[in-house]
Amino acid sequence: MGERELYSDAELVQGCKNNNRKYQELLYRKYAKKMYGICLSYATDRSMAQDMLQDGFIKVFKKIDTFREQGSLEGWVRRIITNTALDYMRQKSRTFDFIDHNQEVEEQQLDNSIMEKINSDGLFRIIEQLPQGARMVFNLYAVEGYTHKEIADKLEITEGTSKSQFKRARALLKNLIQDLI
Repeated sequence: MGERELYSDAELVQGCKNNNRKYQELLYRKYAKKMYGICLSYATDRSMAQDMLQDGFIKVFKKIDTFREQGSLEGWVRRIITNTALDYMRQKSRTFDFIDHNQEVEEQQLDNSIMEKINSDGLFRIIEQLPQGARMVFNLYAVEGYTHKEIADKLEITEGTSKSQFKRARALLKNLIQDLI
């Protein structure tokens, strides 16, 4: 068992509140892999995802005093990392590439056996093929669980745009998966 499993979240939080580097490193190690996956789902490349992760954890350590232990520490960290990734993308690009409204995407039905053949890395590579804005909407809705209203507020788009981009992204993903098999 690694050292990071020896400490509870409450102990990690308290150590981080005391600016103890050991606890900061343990908290980072405990959640960095999962949070890096989140960053990868928004970033255009691995270098950008690493920058997002680093910036996100800096915010986590700066804001650790605001964690009230009403929810899970992982959920709190995840929200900060997601918001950092979104802020980063907004700063890098004031306009996002969405799936063109004129581009009709016919949604195909997927056989369950097809989904069993695709691992998470394969699915991640397929999602990466979506236009940036559509990928962000898809991740926020399908992965992070935000509502279309929350997505619209975060991305400064309309709720209708969020809904239509999600629908188009889902259809395009099904087609891309079908083409792989």
